[in-house]
Amino acid sequence: MARFGTVLVAVATTVLAAPIPAAAHETSTARVWITTPDGASRLADSGRVTFKTAGSSAPTVVVDPNRRFQTMAGFGASITDSSASVLYRLDPGARTAVMESLFRDNRINYLRQPIGASDFTDGPAYTYDDVPAGQTDFALRRFSIGHDRVQILPLLRQARRLNPELRVMATPWSPPAWMKTNGSLIGGRLIDSPAIYRAYAAYLVKFVQAYRWEGVPIDTLTIQNEPQNRAPAGYPGMDLPSWQAAEVIERLGPMLRAAGEKTKILGYDHNWSEHPNDAAGTPPDSVADIDHYPQELLRTRAARWIAGTAYHCYYGDPSAMTRLHNEFPAKDIYFTECSGSQSSDPDNTFSDTLKWHARNLIIGNTRNWAKTVINWNLALDETNGPHNGGCGTCTGVVTVGAGGAVARNAEYYTLGHLARFVRPGAVRVASTSFGTTGWNGRVMDVAFVNPDGSTVLVAHNENDNPQAFAVQYGGRTFEYTLPGGALATFVWRGHSNDRPIAPTGWTATASPATDAALAVDDDASSRWTTGAAHQPGQFLQVDLGRTRSVGRIVFDTGADLGDFPRGYAITASADGKRWWPVASTTTGQLTEGDLKGRSVRQVRITLTTAAGSWWSVADVRAYART
Repeated sequence: MARFGTVLVAVATTVLAAPIPAAAHETSTARVWITTPDGASRLADSGRVTFKTAGSSAPTVVVDPNRRFQTMAGFGASITDSSASVLYRLDPGARTAVMESLFRDNRINYLRQPIGASDFTDGPAYTYDDVPAGQTDFALRRFSIGHDRVQILPLLRQARRLNPELRVMATPWSPPAWMKTNGSLIGGRLIDSPAIYRAYAAYLVKFVQAYRWEGVPIDTLTIQNEPQNRAPAGYPGMDLPSWQAAEVIERLGPMLRAAGEKTKILGYDHNWSEHPNDAAGTPPDSVADIDHYPQELLRTRAARWIAGTAYHCYYGDPSAMTRLHNEFPAKDIYFTECSGSQSSDPDNTFSDTLKWHARNLIIGNTRNWAKTVINWNLALDETNGPHNGGCGTCTGVVTVGAGGAVARNAEYYTLGHLARFVRPGAVRVASTSFGTTGWNGRVMDVAFVNPDGSTVLVAHNENDNPQAFAVQYGGRTFEYTLPGGALATFVWRGHSNDRPIAPTGWTATASPATDAALAVDDDASSRWTTGAAHQPGQFLQVDLGRTRSVGRIVFDTGADLGDFPRGYAITASADGKRWWPVASTTTGQLTEGDLKGRSVRQVRITLTTAAGSWWSVADVRAYART
């Protein structure tokens, strides 16, 4: 892990929640689970809400299950050396109870395991092929994972028994010191030598094989934790520029294939954006990597062996992942590390972590193409350790205190809002969301469809006050009031015949002309607005990029409910020359035009009446005829 930047933090609680019951199968209701910042509710089963055919006057989230994005792989944390040490302080029965709580009850199903020592190591730093200074071991005859057989591997095997869906990724903090320019696990970089690149690749393959032989197959692999963190604070790490990463991966990919391993390789494994301190220390041979490392790596020949890119949370924001996806849509996105940290006032830690992680990790990551959400330490002690260098304020998913007391921290619940309900193989689907990762005080959400057909919506109220909102799905709507700062998961079954059209290539023009593109940016937290009172002649025109058959179009005001059009006309055209009138209806937030499946390229909505309010459009959606 690295410096924290602006990351807020986690807390301990001694209240143990009961296992969550199975999701409801009714088609007329949604089941609700909720966690509040004061800790009064912690993944609490809050009963059911009823779908109705009528619309709502509350800000309405529209879920479109037939518009699909990434397939989810899982959610979890890391059984670091420190986590294993802390869990082994418990007697076997108590340790099993904690593991059952994490992997059976909370359904954690993806772990990121350090390859050798990290900053969270209860003892001296190590790798699996350490030799005396001045010696080398290119044949890897000294290679051994004996260290992990004592505590880490038994816990991993137990986790797999408790949750057979569990997948494991692996990441090294440093190669063996004899492979590095400074002969140390701390700092330096790989020696620029084909023999070293081959040796490091072979080292990683031997690890994958050794873990598989121990009953822990490795699903994904990165080749360096935080490769731009060149000066780790007393713990293993190194500078690995993208060109050296490519050299290793060009050898690693074929070696894994030759060994019969199906492990996927991920690149980067660092922050959403490069920290300025890391950028300032960039050597001359890797300046192209400054805030551009994933792109540089994916433009090398090694990209053919790279399945995707891994990200951390300690600088930047999740939108960086969407930008990378748009450049390389065939490559997956994984989110692989974020730690909570104790707040300056420890009494606020649970609340601070719940809110920040809800916005940025649970919803922000998944809305920005991440297939995983992985926290850092699974367990730490009451002093946020043990650790060897690095972070002294990091918190675990659980805390093991003196005398064996176990506390579930905010991370336990934020992860649970996903892991308990969103199954591996679930697909994220379209949903309008009004909140932002940076905080704007509104409701933020993300939706999924599980392999069994159930729909899951995770919603967070960014405001400290309760907020009412509604959810529309397949022509039905339910309403709910979220307590201030709360995180909630809704699960239901049903079917929607809507056939949404992806807004790819859409453009917009308007009068007033400013920011018309915000109406078609597929983001309901932004908006185009007149910025002044209604005036006849003000308009928004959407170009769908090409002629297509459209059943209906929706102009969504978003959370600014008073900004709907009072008097208006909708017209449509296939060529921008001949226009025809479109029948329409307005129910406050949503103005809908019926295009009857006609061939359309441009649709224009024009105000015909003066009014004192502004007019805003946060989102435009089009649907094929059903």
